[in-house]
Amino acid sequence: MVLKKKKEIQVDAFFLDHHQLEKLQRFSKAEEQNLASLLLHCAELRNGIQQIQCIKQIMPLVKQMYQNSAGDPMVKACLDVLGEIYFSLGVKNPLKKVLASSLNGLPGHLMVPAVQSFVCCLREELKTTDVYLYRKVLDNLASCMEDFSLGRACIKNLFEEVLQFLQKLLLDIQEENRKNHGNRIVQTQLMHDLLIAIKVSMMLIQKLQENIQGSLWKHSESFVWQSMCSLLKSCTNFLMDATLLQTVQTTSGLAVILFTRAMYEPVEELPSLISDLLLGTTEHLAVPAWFVRNCGVLCTAELPDSVLLFLCHGALAMLDWKSGSMGENGEKLLLDIASVLLSLSSELKESSVATSLSRILAIWTNSALAALVSGSLNLKIKLNGNSDIIGKLLEYIYTHWDHPLDAIRHQTKLIFKNLLQIHQTTIAGSNGKSDPFFATLIKHLLSLDWHVKGKYASLGCLVECVGTENILQLDRTIPVQILDVMSDQSLAPYASDLLETMFTNHRAHFTSSFQEGTWIDQWHNIWVSPLLVILCEGNHDQTTYIIDYYLPKLLKCNPDSLSYMIRILQASADANLGSCSTRGALGALMACLRTARAHGHLELSNIMSSGLVSTECIKQGLVHQHSQVCIDALGLLCETHRTTEIVSLEEMQLIQFFMMYNLNNQSPSVRQQIVSLLRKLFCRIQESSQVLYKLEQNKTKQELVEKSTKMPPLSILQQYKDFMSSVCARLFEVLFPGSSHPTRFCALSILESIAEIFSVPKGQAQVFQLHQEIHSARVQTLIQCFASTFEEVKILAFRLLMKLRDVALNLQDSENLNLLFQAAIDLSTSTKPYDCVTASYLLNFLVYHKGLQHICLGKWLEHNPQLDENTSVSTVEKNTLAVIKLLLVNVEEEIFQAKKSLLQAAASFPMYGRVHCINGALQQLPFNNLTLVSEWKEIVTRLILMSYSLSAVVSPVVQSSSPEGLIPMDSDPESADRLQVILHEIQPQDTNDYFMQAKILKEHCKEGSEKLADQSTTKNICMEMRGKDRQVCDVTAQMVLVCCWRSMKEVSLLLGTLCKLLPSQTTSEPSEGLITVEQVKNIGDYFKHHLLQSRHRGAFELAYAGFVQLTEMLSRCNSESLHKMPEHWLSCVLEEIKSCDPSSTLCATRRSAGIPFYIQALLASEPKKGKTDLLKMAMKELISLAAPLNESLSVIPQVHALNILRALYRDTRLGENIMPYVADGIKASILGFMSPVWAVRNSSTLLFSALITRIFGVKRGKDENCKKNRCSFHT
Repeated sequence: MVLKKKKEIQVDAFFLDHHQLEKLQRFSKAEEQNLASLLLHCAELRNGIQQIQCIKQIMPLVKQMYQNSAGDPMVKACLDVLGEIYFSLGVKNPLKKVLASSLNGLPGHLMVPAVQSFVCCLREELKTTDVYLYRKVLDNLASCMEDFSLGRACIKNLFEEVLQFLQKLLLDIQEENRKNHGNRIVQTQLMHDLLIAIKVSMMLIQKLQENIQGSLWKHSESFVWQSMCSLLKSCTNFLMDATLLQTVQTTSGLAVILFTRAMYEPVEELPSLISDLLLGTTEHLAVPAWFVRNCGVLCTAELPDSVLLFLCHGALAMLDWKSGSMGENGEKLLLDIASVLLSLSSELKESSVATSLSRILAIWTNSALAALVSGSLNLKIKLNGNSDIIGKLLEYIYTHWDHPLDAIRHQTKLIFKNLLQIHQTTIAGSNGKSDPFFATLIKHLLSLDWHVKGKYASLGCLVECVGTENILQLDRTIPVQILDVMSDQSLAPYASDLLETMFTNHRAHFTSSFQEGTWIDQWHNIWVSPLLVILCEGNHDQTTYIIDYYLPKLLKCNPDSLSYMIRILQASADANLGSCSTRGALGALMACLRTARAHGHLELSNIMSSGLVSTECIKQGLVHQHSQVCIDALGLLCETHRTTEIVSLEEMQLIQFFMMYNLNNQSPSVRQQIVSLLRKLFCRIQESSQVLYKLEQNKTKQELVEKSTKMPPLSILQQYKDFMSSVCARLFEVLFPGSSHPTRFCALSILESIAEIFSVPKGQAQVFQLHQEIHSARVQTLIQCFASTFEEVKILAFRLLMKLRDVALNLQDSENLNLLFQAAIDLSTSTKPYDCVTASYLLNFLVYHKGLQHICLGKWLEHNPQLDENTSVSTVEKNTLAVIKLLLVNVEEEIFQAKKSLLQAAASFPMYGRVHCINGALQQLPFNNLTLVSEWKEIVTRLILMSYSLSAVVSPVVQSSSPEGLIPMDSDPESADRLQVILHEIQPQDTNDYFMQAKILKEHCKEGSEKLADQSTTKNICMEMRGKDRQVCDVTAQMVLVCCWRSMKEVSLLLGTLCKLLPSQTTSEPSEGLITVEQVKNIGDYFKHHLLQSRHRGAFELAYAGFVQLTEMLSRCNSESLHKMPEHWLSCVLEEIKSCDPSSTLCATRRSAGIPFYIQALLASEPKKGKTDLLKMAMKELISLAAPLNESLSVIPQVHALNILRALYRDTRLGENIMPYVADGIKASILGFMSPVWAVRNSSTLLFSALITRIFGVKRGKDENCKKNRCSFHT
């Protein structure tokens, strides 16, 4: 069981201005409390929670006042202030609701002056003219109409003024949106304001109908009528405007129907008008002139599909379908809406619109159910299960029940469920279980393969209508068939839900039809016995999913079945112990016991004391050769329904027994489960210890605990402490140098859980603290974990040291600290790639040491005494700045040397290690809270220039067409011959003979070393860090390529990281930022160059990693010039692809090199909740290029388009937004097969393969059943 932490409620306090305070002080009395003094006291409070308590005292005080207090100037002044407070509070501030609730209890004799005060305040609000302040007024209007009698009275008094304000507001927002075309941030804000404005307009008409009822206002000269016409016209324009957000269009559809219903006479003819609009048969002569003037655009023969959809939604939501007041016209409209929606289902493919359609169809089924209650016989015939409409609805269900979108699948289930209820309503009085329609549906569903996901939900709905027994009579093996399907995780949840519906319904049937106890054996034979057989002999996946999905639901339905399971499994546990591939009876028993205890159906102490399950049996499970049986046995000990249940001594001993044998498990999933389960145990120890500490103080309850546990609380707490100490000792013991990766992963992960759970909260006793178990040898053990070749181990060790850094750093003396720092600097320039990762984590740990600059950095960098004097600078910031400076100085010198000899750099000082350490140091800095801003700005500028310089040195190698290679760990001289492939292609700035022929680089020449050492002080530093006595170093093609490849990778990641610094600056003062807009643009140009012109896959893949970080930052950026850059880049590259310009620098390889990556990054970073305009524009252009109508055009744009489309269809970040374009992609790929050009056929084949995977999913195994990976005939 997981307990959610209560969130602290934040309430912003209100403040009164000088005039309001003066007004209250004039009537305040020190000797007694009156309303003015209470409000003054409330305003003096600075805590919102306290103000809420104070406001709640207002009404009791007011009710004590005399009846004639309505004319009291003090009361009038206080009501004025209360009104001003109410309208100044934000809509989400709890103070606003509390104040409204209190004022709802205002005595009747004070209502008139209160309304007058609030009317004055609201009138001031309605004078607002700033478009960007309209939202506050709208929120206040909405608040006044929501359960606030005083607010509603105010709006009633100002009804015409509110109407006028809303009329003006809609027009102003529409105009402002037009002015800000292209500014997506501002437009999104305006769209949300517009949405609220339409909702408030609808609320005004719905909640204040008495103001618009009657015929007096229905004259063309009436102000209210003119305002209503204006609102109707505006909402019609919004409904027709496809550039607006879909939510705005949907709400506008609701508003159009609502306003028309309020204005139309006679109301009985309204359904006919809406039917004509939907069917496109409107005749202007039959439509009122005012409707044609304001909604004439809706009277056209062909409305856009989305407009038809939203009008259907408006009609279903805003018309009354229950009372039957609309008569035959209403019934015809209901049927017309169904036919329109079903016709639209084959046209609307965009995911958001398709989701809306499914939801509206579900609303239609609810409206049909409501209409059938008072409907005519003709309507019941038209909605019978055998009718055309129901048949078409079933077709829609069969087509969409396996839709990729979960929302559509859910709505499809609701539609089917309501459809069954509609049929039941039409045949009311007859026996539904023997109805031919239901019988046909059941047979049809059972005939489908079990891989069809929609089958499960539909059968579940039918079970509720006809009962499980009727379905089992057709086939008694259905439960076994469904259990067999549960080896597939994608089907297991659906199958378990159907099984739960069936066995729950079956149990209810037996309970109502038979005497208690006579039916349980039959129920067990159908639902429990097949389960036990599969648990004992089934494959791993099937048993796992059955235990996770099915077993808990079965035990919840009938907890008494547990005793039956234990009895059956115990009888065969000794004979069927299982194997490495099957659980056997023992494994099945552990799974059942674990599930039962975790869900509160079992007390472990009870079954162990009663001898039902022995300790030896659990031990057998803990060391079983089937790893999942071990996990289930451990789960039996760790998982409980109550997190405060006391851990017994037997459980702790069994846990220690488990840890002796299972920490080195080779399976990653098993290791993660071990860590997760032990974490639950530690949480239980921590939470139960808190209970024991409280019980220790309460003697009465302490006696109850001693009776139940036979031990006093203090003894249990001591057991806890000893157990945790022994666990930690065991974990540190297995972290010896050379221990395996699985052992280290488990030990470090468990230690991290202990450090998190047993932290030291203030004022709370703690049974165990990890830092008390730490000494210098154990800190050294954790630091040695940095040397692991697995980065996962490095991360875990670093996180654990960060949690223990106060203790760990205090145990480091100056000598040890100096050695660690020296090791980190040496490793940062190692030729082994994983060494620089070690260096990065080591440096990130050492920067937290206060003495790092004095002890280690002083001999390399010039000391800055001003940093010591500035106590506001954090230790981490000072040390990180110094470390980055040192690394930057070294890498700048190494780049200088690499320009002379890239081979020497690859062999002696590969530069990527330094850059990796710089990037790692930057990652953990809080850039929003830096003190040394000017120093950091200088460092960032130098880092950017260094990145460009390093890229210029290594890019000739990476961008050449030479093959990729791996770095060899041996020194084979013969491998040097392969350098020739690279050497004649690249043209670096070398002046020596290294690139004239392949050689072995020997650095044992003292003369060369001395010359390098004398060049400069900085050079001497670099050589000293690399070591003076060098052995013979062999250079191979792979070493050169790895050096260059990794350098490009680190440069790209570093530039991507630096781009993220831009949001930390304020938009008003860009100079305060660590990086300038111009620098970001230059970085963008750098990525663009490498993505669009590189031929080597390594080059553009690495640039892509950094470019994604840049584009994601740009999509969130407030700077207008930066925000529009992705759109500009996309337009330019699409235009260049289309142009077929011979002078184009785009790389034209068979897979278009980095061009797909470039466009992919631009589109994937676009906000998913918006209109995805960039994706729509790009797909339109690319599909037209991929399937050109004119065959005489160049094939290069077609090849590029096919390759780009392939990348986009494969990108999961685009989600379901790409699905509407799948059909066009399939057409383009098939048409490409017929091209005479091989490049087009090749790209078409790759695109077709990607689309097949996108449609049907990835095949997960060699022996996978082909039926699971195909479309049904409905799709």
